[in-house]
Amino acid sequence: MSTHVTKTEGKSGTRVVGVTGGIGSGKSAVAEAFGALGIGWVDADHVAREVVMPGEPALVAIAQRYGPTILDANGTLDRRALRARIFDDENERQWLERETHPRIRQRLLTHLERLRDTGAPYCLLVSPLLIESGQHQLVDRILVVDAPRDIQIQRTLARDGVDQRQVESILAAQSPRERRLAAADDVIDNGGDRHNLQEQVARLDARYRQLFAQAIQ
Repeated sequence: MSTHVTKTEGKSGTRVVGVTGGIGSGKSAVAEAFGALGIGWVDADHVAREVVMPGEPALVAIAQRYGPTILDANGTLDRRALRARIFDDENERQWLERETHPRIRQRLLTHLERLRDTGAPYCLLVSPLLIESGQHQLVDRILVVDAPRDIQIQRTLARDGVDQRQVESILAAQSPRERRLAAADDVIDNGGDRHNLQEQVARLDARYRQLFAQAIQ
């Protein structure tokens, strides 16, 4: 494991660990395990939903591009309909990213600033696109949550109710596993049970507290 610590955007003090991994790797489970140890986090997937809520400029742009059928009866984004629009269309996926990613980044900075004000030694930025989107520039270290491909598929099928073709398409569109691991400062193997995961998180928490305390001195 690397002992390298970089300086993130924003003020000094509380450091940021970026948590990333492919779909179904267990990033949320890792964040919850850190949370049980008193570490706060912001989830980029949750922020991505925030920026397309009713009244948000991104949702207005999406509705203008795809028409009213992209909204449900309550005027909120029909995420299944949107996935169908961009599923096999790289141009549409890129358009959506250009429309949403800058807004997501700005919202993430706002949330991270609040977490920095808590006085904790570090916090987490959980993002499946940490590396691809440039969000890695917001963090001091990168923690990759790794799991075998078949487990990723099984977890996603059980969680999201989508078909296997969609899951495999999402996996293909995400950064290759080798690229994520090459960028990692730390890796959690989440191919085992929850107890094993919690043990790995506890070891990393102790390491981060020591490492970031030294970096601040």
